[in-house]
Formats: sequence, C-alpha cells, structure tokens
Amino acid sequence: MMGFASAGIVGSIGRLIADRRANFAIMTAVSAPVALALAAFAIDEGALFNERRAAQSIVDLAAITAAANINNAELAVLTTLKDNGFNSVAVQKQGTNVDPTASKAVIQVVPGRYSGISSIAAGSRFEAGKLPYNAVHVSLKKRGTLYFSASMMEAPVIGTTATASAQAEAAFSVGSRLASVNGGILNALLGGLLGSNISLSVMDYNALISADIDLTDQLATELKLTGVSYSDVLASKATVGQIATAMANVPGLDRTARIALQTMASGATNKVKIPLGQFINLGSVGNLGVGQKPAGLTVAASAMSMVTAAAALANGTNQVQVNLGATVPGLTSTSLSIAIGEPPQSSPWLTVGGTGTVVRTAQTRIKLLASVGIGNNGNGNGNGGSMNLGGGIRLLAVNVPLHVEVAYAEAKLTDISCPTGRPDSLKVTIAAQPGVVAAHLANANAAGFADFTKPQSFSDAEIADVSVKLLLINLSLLQINGSSAFSVTNTAPTNLTFNATDIAGKTIKTVSTKNLTQSLTTSLVNNLSLSVKALGLGLDITALLGTVKPAVVTVLNGVTSPVDDLVYNTLAALGVHVGEADIRVTGATCGRSVLVQ
Repeated sequence: MMGFASAGIVGSIGRLIADRRANFAIMTAVSAPVALALAAFAIDEGALFNERRAAQSIVDLAAITAAANINNAELAVLTTLKDNGFNSVAVQKQGTNVDPTASKAVIQVVPGRYSGISSIAAGSRFEAGKLPYNAVHVSLKKRGTLYFSASMMEAPVIGTTATASAQAEAAFSVGSRLASVNGGILNALLGGLLGSNISLSVMDYNALISADIDLTDQLATELKLTGVSYSDVLASKATVGQIATAMANVPGLDRTARIALQTMASGATNKVKIPLGQFINLGSVGNLGVGQKPAGLTVAASAMSMVTAAAALANGTNQVQVNLGATVPGLTSTSLSIAIGEPPQSSPWLTVGGTGTVVRTAQTRIKLLASVGIGNNGNGNGNGGSMNLGGGIRLLAVNVPLHVEVAYAEAKLTDISCPTGRPDSLKVTIAAQPGVVAAHLANANAAGFADFTKPQSFSDAEIADVSVKLLLINLSLLQINGSSAFSVTNTAPTNLTFNATDIAGKTIKTVSTKNLTQSLTTSLVNNLSLSVKALGLGLDITALLGTVKPAVVTVLNGVTSPVDDLVYNTLAALGVHVGEADIRVTGATCGRSVLVQ
C-alpha cells in the first residue's frame, strides 16, 4: 500500500508540473508591477521630451525678442517667458549657480557679440560680454514634470539654450561741406588732383554738391562686372575717370551735374587705379548681389564729395601744387601746396556697419605762401606799392607764410535702436570728433611737408619788409621776421542723434570744437611776435617795431577773411574742415532678429 501511495503522489506532482493551464496568470501577476513601472517611465519620458521641446521653443522666442531689444534683453526674456506660462522665474547672474525648484525656473541672459564669419568655428562665433552687443544667449533650467514615476525618482532638470542676433546697421559718412563755392579755387584744386585742366562754373559745382548718388550698381556696369556681389565690385580698382563716368550714368541725375561729371571724366589724365574698398565699405550689404537693394540702407553721398574723395585717393604723390596768382582778393600772389595723408587704418569715408564702426577723414596739410597788396589801401598812405608809416618809415611788403595741419576727424557709430520695434522709432547715435588743428605763420622744413609720420618744424619767417630814411640813417630794406602759432582742440567726442526723419531727409549735423571763437587767420595775427633784422649792420632799431607791428597787423587783418575762405574751402573740398566735422546718416535698420545657435 505504501508503495502504491508513493507512486500516486509522484504521479500527481508530475501531472501538476506538466499541466500549464494556470502559468500565464501566475506570470502575469508576478510581472505586472514591473510592466506598469516601465510603462510609467516610458510615458514620463515621452512627456519630458515634449516638455523640453516646448521649453526650447519658448527659449528660442525669448532669445529672438531679447536680440531685438538688446538694451533691455533681460526684461525682454522675462516678459516672453511670462507670456508663455512661466510665472515664476529666477535670474541667474554670471558667475553664480541657481538650481531650479518644482515651482521656479531659472534663466540666464548673456549679451555679447556674434560673428557669422564661416572661418570661425560655430561654437566660437558668440563671444559673451564682448562690446558692442549684437546678440543674446539665453539658457533656461526647469524641473520636468513626472506624472507616474514621481514616487520612485526625483524630477530631472530640463536645460535648453538659444542664441539670437540682430545685425543693426547704418550707412553714414564724415566730411565737411563747402561754406561757399569759389569756382577758380576748385578748378585749380581738382585740376591738380585729376591731372588736367578743369573749367567748371559755380553752378556746376553747386549741382554736384546737391546731387546725391548711389554709385554701387553703376560701378559694376562701368567695370563690366556681371553676376557678382557688391563686395566683388569693391574688391576691384577703378580710375577717377571711371568713377566719374559711373556717377554721370546714374539714372535720374540732374543734367547740369551729369555734364559736369562727364567733363571731369573726359579730362582726367590721372590713371592711378583706386582700390574701391578704401573708398566705400558696404559691410554686410556687400554680400548681396548687384541690384539687390538692402531695406533701409541707402548708400548715397554727394557727387562732389565722391569725386573729390576719389581724386584725393588717386593722387599718388599725395601732394598738389596750385598757383592761384592774384585771384584771391587782397593778395598779389598766392601759391598753395596740399599734402594728403591716408586715413588711419585705411578707413573709408562712407560705410555701412554696426555699432563700433568708425569712419575718418584724411590728415591734411596746407601751405599757403602769399604776398599782400599794400599799394593804395584807401587811407591815402599808399604810394607805389608801399605804405608811408610816418617818421621816414615805409612798409614795402607783407607776406603770409601760412601752414595749417588738420588731423583726421572721426565718427563712430555707438548705437542703433528701434524702441517701439517700428522703423519710424529708429534712432542712430554717432560719437563725432573734429580733427585737431595746428596753424602757424612761420617757415617750415619743406622736406617734411608730406611726411605725416613726423611733426613739422617751424622757425621765424620774413613777415614784412620796411625802409627807413632818417637824418643819419638810410636803410632801403629791413626784414621784419616773426612767427605765430595757434591750435584748435576738442578733447571729447560729441554724441549726435539721428531719428527716422533726420535719416529720411539726409540731414547733415555738425560738431564743432569748443574754443574756436574767431577766425583762424585772425587768431594767428593776434599772436604774432616780430623781430627786426638790420641785415648785419649792427644797429639797434627794435624801437622801430612799435611803429611797424600795428601797420603789419592792420594789413594782415585786411586779408583774414579771404585767406580764411581759401583755407576753409580748400580743406572742405577735400572733406575736412578747421574745427568742424559734418556727419550724415543716409540709411539705417535695426535688423531682423534671428536664431544663430
């Protein structure tokens, strides 16, 4: 019986093992918790992925908004986050670390500068904190939301970043206007620069001054460049004749200005080819194909300014000699020498760029050697080209050895903003500083006139000649020597603001030095120090100066106005001025804020 029972038990166990009808239920009961946990993790992982994507979209939007409002970037980010459901946000400053909580996200806003140059590695194109700002980097950290697995694990931190940039740009130039037009002086000056005889009227020059020209498209046509960008055009070279021809062919140009430009082009014998990139810099606009006009960035300038700038750049010797003869009122002979230096860093005079862009005029020197007519000056003392001073003293001649040097004037673009986001709220700020002026009535070392790497040296010059006829003394010629120096300085730049109306109207704004209270020549005459040279006779006749100096000063003061006009207009024709700088903004845009990283 016992053997039979044992056999039955073993058989029952075998049948139980072989019977699989309940195994699935058991396995399900055992694995169900694991499966539910995996399903919870999968659902939460998918939810976290979607949550991160949503956060990334919001951070992208916040970065774009911040770049468009770069002066208030942090506020722009916080406002964007709040508008998109982030009601509690902590701001993490650079150098600190703030962890997000279940109820509070953490953002960091870092302004900086972004460069899209392809040769720079993508990860290095944004430089945090670099001025001037044109981009914003925004990072956000927040605790993710767990729907099923919160009891088993801590919610992970979701991190997103975005960098956006807005390339605000303006087209602007620095130079100087002609105070008055003297056709004879301009013809002589431009003739010297162009290597030809120029004979234009005052009306012709006024037409050139008034004509605004956008030259870039026409230059491509003149140089026979097709299918190229503006940068390709400006990488080329052109003669002054080609530039003048291109300007003359710009559609819509006034007939008088067109004929004047054609006259210049046909008469220009100077074949020096100018690197056009030293003439105009188009910044990012250069990447556009010829014919593609950038919105808001009108690159236009006075035809007169462009032709004189081109002529100055083409003047290979950097010197011009002009003999004006007796064309200047009050002067019996006038010889004018001009030396033109290159602007620092080869700065163009017209440019398109963002904040921090600088344009400068060229450093310029003028040497004016003239004799003053002192014949019959209207006071009854004139006699055969001399002036009777009484007491046997006669003034025979008065000379003007005038030297003027103007350092470069500078205009720096410091800010472009659209406070309301609309183009009509556009504001452009330019920090402008006129060039320092040094003037001398003296002799100068002629060898160093065109060498701008060294300062000029000055010594006493022959200012006047007199004769003395007394009882015991009869001196037919005495030299009155002397010198004078005067400087005009401006220690700090002046901020000029151009609004949308100013820009549309191409308004010219002028910054002046603070201590130029009288004419340049008058200042020199008032500072004049004289001495007398008796041609080795050993006579002490210094008392003579008490009679001679007032007469010399009177004669010189009689020509200060025409001499000032000559100097000021010669410089202005070259784009510079004594103690002043004219700034012009012809176009600007706050740019379109876009994601860059």
